[in-house]
Amino acid sequence: MSFRQPYPVPGVIWASLPLPAVLIDPAGRIIESNPAAETFLNASSKSLMGQPAFDRLHIDAPVDEAIARARTNQSPIFINDVDVTSGERPPVQCNIQLAPLNDNPGIVMLLIAPREIADRLGRASAAKSAAKSAIGMAEMLAHEIKNPLAGISGAAQLLAMNLSPEDRELADLIVEETRRIVKLLEQVEQFGNLRPPERRAVNIHDALDRARKSAAVGFAAKMRITEEYDPSLPATHADPDQLMQVFLNLIKNASEAAGSKGGHIRLRTFYDISLRLRRNDGTGSALPLQVEIVDDGPGINPDIAKAIFEPFVSGRENGTGLGLALVNKIISDHGGWISVDSVPGRTVFRVSLPVAPREAASNDMEVK
Repeated sequence: MSFRQPYPVPGVIWASLPLPAVLIDPAGRIIESNPAAETFLNASSKSLMGQPAFDRLHIDAPVDEAIARARTNQSPIFINDVDVTSGERPPVQCNIQLAPLNDNPGIVMLLIAPREIADRLGRASAAKSAAKSAIGMAEMLAHEIKNPLAGISGAAQLLAMNLSPEDRELADLIVEETRRIVKLLEQVEQFGNLRPPERRAVNIHDALDRARKSAAVGFAAKMRITEEYDPSLPATHADPDQLMQVFLNLIKNASEAAGSKGGHIRLRTFYDISLRLRRNDGTGSALPLQVEIVDDGPGINPDIAKAIFEPFVSGRENGTGLGLALVNKIISDHGGWISVDSVPGRTVFRVSLPVAPREAASNDMEVK
């Protein structure tokens, strides 16, 4: 039995649809899927062809009845705010559109519009605003607290010179703790004083490799790190040092989540044209370059998952809550977007970045 598409959808239009779309025949089988659907379902169009649609696509709504009504009435049907999953990822709240094809009414197009992008962009905007508010307070507190701490540490060191060994231990504790607090305050100051990015054409894989090599000889020594790179990706427009810092922080976050037993970190890159970021002036920019840092740790506590990029929010007992906030700030300053999906055993941080303008890429080639 052949499952070839009986209705010719123009190839350019079909491939350019930014939302996942599949064609379903009267028997409920998938006969065509666009590239966005392949990404959403994490499967190739070839492997999806002929498969029962709702074995591969789980929708928390009576979709069979809706498809039957769409065929009978020959009119589109909209289903809003339903959970959709492929079974390999957490459920995503989506809007569903069903429409019979005019020249072949037995075939129904199912279009999936994930709400996660809009929701996360809203959270990212709120996190960025919160970060700006926190910066001023952080800088003021860091400056005001570091000065008396230096006096406390110096006084404790002077006292230790004339104390008994037992009391000297207490004085050393004061010095050690004041140094720890100063180090924390320096992190706060770094968060507030990050210089504007000096952007140029950057190979994403170069920045990833720098971060991986640095992590592998340090905090990620017990982790198994694998790479799934798309070597055809064009350069992005970024500050190479800040981009490397982003990847290093995300790998460190994954390593710390795994704990002392170690685990597996997967670095993945791919191209996805479905995401565009709209600016305040109404213009939009595409963010097709995707980098994913995937770990098999315990996942993020659901109570803090939505606020994980806000300052001073941490899932670790002794965490500062500044690492992911700093990552979010850097990516926002680069005009990019960062998101996270997390369930126990699989946490995915995705960084979405723009392609470098042609003139930037040309200039970088001339410099080299």
